Amino acid sequence: GKRSIGIDLKAETGVEVVLKLVETADALIEGFRPGVMERRGLGPEACLGRNPHLVYGRMTGWGQEGPYASMAGHDIDYIALSGALHPIGPAERPIPPLNLVGDFGGGGMLLAVGVLSALLHSRQSGQGQVIDAAMVEGSALLTVFHHGGLAEGWWQDRRESNPLDGAAPFYTTYETKDGGQMAVGALEPQFFAELLQLLDIDPETVPAQMDRDRWPEMRRVFAAKFASRTRDEWAEHFSGTDACVAPVLGLSEAPHHPHNRARGTFIEVEGVAQPGPAPRFSETTTEVGEGPVAPGAHTEALLAELGYTSQEIGMLKASGAVA
Repeated sequence: GKRSIGIDLKAETGVEVVLKLVETADALIEGFRPGVMERRGLGPEACLGRNPHLVYGRMTGWGQEGPYASMAGHDIDYIALSGALHPIGPAERPIPPLNLVGDFGGGGMLLAVGVLSALLHSRQSGQGQVIDAAMVEGSALLTVFHHGGLAEGWWQDRRESNPLDGAAPFYTTYETKDGGQMAVGALEPQFFAELLQLLDIDPETVPAQMDRDRWPEMRRVFAAKFASRTRDEWAEHFSGTDACVAPVLGLSEAPHHPHNRARGTFIEVEGVAQPGPAPRFSETTTEVGEGPVAPGAHTEALLAELGYTSQEIGMLKASGAVA
C-alpha cells in the first residue's frame, strides 16, 4: 500500500528532495548506522529544522551511542547481549527464536509504538522529537517478566528449568504418531485437570502438577499418550476444550486451518498468501489494497506533488539524483 520514490542520498539535489518530503511528513524512519544520516545532511537537526513537528524514528541494533554503537550485528547478536537469547532453547545451548525477538518484537514493533506515542505528543504540543530505538534495549524490555521472576526467586537463570521454557511437561510440545507435534500449555490447575481427563490419565497415577522433581516422570507419561495418535486426530480430540492444546502448524499449513480461515487471519494479495493486518479496529478498515511496488515506481508523481516542474524532474533524473 506504500508509494515509492527512488532518491540518491549521495547527491546534493537528492538530499534536497528528501528534505522537501520531510516538510510534508508526520514521521521519518531510518535504519542506518549512527552518523550516516548526519553525514548525508539528513540528521535530526536538519530535518526538524525543516519541520519542527516531525517524529524522527531511528532503528539500530546497538543504539545511537555506546561502545558497540558503530559495530555491525544481527538479531542474534542483539538478543545475546540483552539476555533474551540465553533462556531460549534446550539446556545444552540457546536456540535463536528466528529473528522475531530482536528484529520484529524488540525492534520494529517497539519503534512503531515509539513513533505513535511521539505523534500523539507532537499533535498535542506541536513539538517533534527523535526516537532512539535499539534492538538490545527492546529485546531486553521483552524479558521484564522473567527479570521479575528472577527477583522474586521463582525463575531460574538456566534453560529448561522453568514452567515456560520447556521444563514443565504441561507447557511443551509432544511428538505424535505421524511425526507431527502438539503444543500443550495447561498451566492453570483447572486446565491441567482437563488435560489429564482428555488424555484419559487418572490423576492419582501421575505426580502433582508442581512437583518439579517428578516432572520427567510426568513427561514420559504424556509423551506415550501423544505418540498413540496422529497430530490431526489429537487436534480434533482437543478442539473446543479448555485443555490448552493445539496442533503445531507449519507456515504453509496455518492459512488453511478452520479457525484462521474463519477469522481471515491470512489473506492473499496478488496470488501471495500472507498474514493479514492486525490488530482489528471497530471503526477503521484494515485492508491491503495492493502488493509491494517496484522501488521508485512513483518517483515522478511524488516529485510533481512536491511542486517540481516536468523540466526540473527531467534534470533530476538526468543527473541520477532520482530514479
